[in-house]
Amino acid sequence: MSKNDYGLFSYHITVIIVTFNNIDLIAKCLSSLSRALHGYSAQVVIIDNNSTDGTVSYLNSNDLAGKFDFTQLNIILNKKNTGFTYAVNQGLQKSSGDFLLILNPDVIVQSDTLAVLLKLFKNDKIGVVAPQLRYPNGKIQPSCRRFPRKWDVLYEISGLTQLFRKSRVFNNWKMADFTHMESRFVEQPQGAFLLTQKKVLQKVGLFDCRFPMFFSDVDWCYRVLLNNWSIFFCAETFVYHYKGASVYRKHSEMIVSSHRSFVSFFRKYDRNLSDKLYTSLIYLLLLVVTLPRLLFTIVSKKL
Repeated sequence: MSKNDYGLFSYHITVIIVTFNNIDLIAKCLSSLSRALHGYSAQVVIIDNNSTDGTVSYLNSNDLAGKFDFTQLNIILNKKNTGFTYAVNQGLQKSSGDFLLILNPDVIVQSDTLAVLLKLFKNDKIGVVAPQLRYPNGKIQPSCRRFPRKWDVLYEISGLTQLFRKSRVFNNWKMADFTHMESRFVEQPQGAFLLTQKKVLQKVGLFDCRFPMFFSDVDWCYRVLLNNWSIFFCAETFVYHYKGASVYRKHSEMIVSSHRSFVSFFRKYDRNLSDKLYTSLIYLLLLVVTLPRLLFTIVSKKL
């Protein structure tokens, strides 16, 4: 750990965790992270989005920092749920590390994961790396996608993605043709674990708050590639991911938010009138399917 030009301590790696009602998992996440960070100069920044399940009390406990092998532990307690994107930007703005890890609180990190991934940055064309994700039972979790195209929405709505699950045509966006068993360059790994460098953040910028919950990681990865860095998926190491532990508690709200973000992503990169008209059509189609999806979710909870 050394001081930078501003007199602030500079850490080898900064880990940013945004949490909301994750009391059942946050301690496991931090314990695994502590083991993985052993030997590193590490700053860990946890941003809580106004949890009501005991997470705040846990983070406020006087002995919390002493339980883990972190050089510095910073806790930010938001007075309201600001959404994931705003909160992760709070962490990024506070970060002092040469390397930055955006980590979900429902992830259990393996002891060798960071050591394996950090070596990949010897290739100076790589801007972001991500490990293989696995479900708690050990099964590989699909975690990489290509950037969505507007007709991918049509395939989803029409049910063609379900009829032709392994099709490169109808499941191009979700990369159904990729087994996640080998390492390769990808467009967009899931935002549960994204490891990057400070210099990439300085060039690409913060996450875009037009995407409060979903698609901010998609948009950020898109901008990484626009700035001529590559993104690498590494199957040589893995982490366990409990997938959506907090998101699924408010499933209905998340459906609406995801649909809005889908449209916002397209609108951001529309370049002409034709693009805008096509996006408007996608918007109308998503409006049509939102109500049935919400009703199905409500009925499923009651059964």
